[in-house]
Amino acid sequence: MKLTNTIKRQVVRFSEFMVGGGAQFWTGYAAFALFDKGFGWTFWIAKSVSYLLGASVNFAIERFWVFGSKRAKKEASTSAKKYYVLMFANFLIDLGLVWGLKEIGISPYIGQFISAGLFTVTNYLLFSKWVFKKVDGRR
Repeated sequence: MKLTNTIKRQVVRFSEFMVGGGAQFWTGYAAFALFDKGFGWTFWIAKSVSYLLGASVNFAIERFWVFGSKRAKKEASTSAKKYYVLMFANFLIDLGLVWGLKEIGISPYIGQFISAGLFTVTNYLLFSKWVFKKVDGRR
């Protein structure tokens, strides 16, 4: 019974995580389209600003809903620092991947889907085990 409840909690949490990831992806994707096609920004600026917007939406969802708790502001600050360190590393990989795909003729709009797929499992593990890790048995 306990194993079943644990599995059920993990399935629910992963589903919530996917909602947060979807919100990040679609916020960033729409912002990139606006900045790229609407405003005519360069690839690097459009991709950078849109990634930051998407990551910020994702942090709020992951921190307060998926891995949320009533922890103190200090712990929220620690989570935010870890989150943005991870997102910066992800951003560099994402930027290189999407740009590289663009250089070989694959649209950056398609490249963003490919990149997002690569981060799904690793981010879930890093969010749950490091960024939003339980402190003193609490989440």
